[in-house]
Amino acid sequence: MKEKILIVDDEHDIVKLVSDILRKEEYVVTSAGSVSEAQRKVVQSVPDLILLDLRLPVIDGLEYCKMLKKDEKTTNIPIIMLTSQSQETDKVVGLELGADDYMTKPFSPAELRARIKAVLRRLRPVEKPVETLESGDICIKLDERAVYLKGKPVELRPKEFDLLCLFFRRKGQVLTREHIMESIWSTEYFGTSRTVDVHINRLIKKIKSLDKKIVSVTGYGYKYIE
Repeated sequence: MKEKILIVDDEHDIVKLVSDILRKEEYVVTSAGSVSEAQRKVVQSVPDLILLDLRLPVIDGLEYCKMLKKDEKTTNIPIIMLTSQSQETDKVVGLELGADDYMTKPFSPAELRARIKAVLRRLRPVEKPVETLESGDICIKLDERAVYLKGKPVELRPKEFDLLCLFFRRKGQVLTREHIMESIWSTEYFGTSRTVDVHINRLIKKIKSLDKKIVSVTGYGYKYIE
């Protein structure tokens, strides 16, 4: 569903013009001619963005901007101020109060669309892709350092987790015990190659299907078969 935009302006012609432009872009548009009406609209349905005229009856736009930013329920709603050429000082004050952008009347439909899209895009949370490694019914979520077998979590020790990741990243390659020790234990390793065997056996006990996937290569080390 498209974003909801609230227009707060007491000029009917401006409201109609802006509403028509935004509805063509498939935004959900509501309007209010005063701050008191805007407050009721916000309670009914919190908008994704507010277009706020600075010259409003009773309570002006700057005061309403301040009210919105002080209220924890509305502080994160982006605000684009609608101003006139004579309100240069008000633009600065509005931005200092927390408004995200401003537009000077008269403005073109293209500029309006562009500024709205820019503000919404800037404030839209960036979804970080979840990094995963998968093989058969085993899934490793790297950001969580978690392993799932058929969707159910499997508890692994840190080195067991690192070992499984190494095999998943190097599928089909023969890994010597020395290479495994350097990759997993690095400079902290003080044991023997037997440590690798012990950890692999523990891994297989916890995930039985690995018994046929992690195979021993005589005289070399191990290989993971998909």
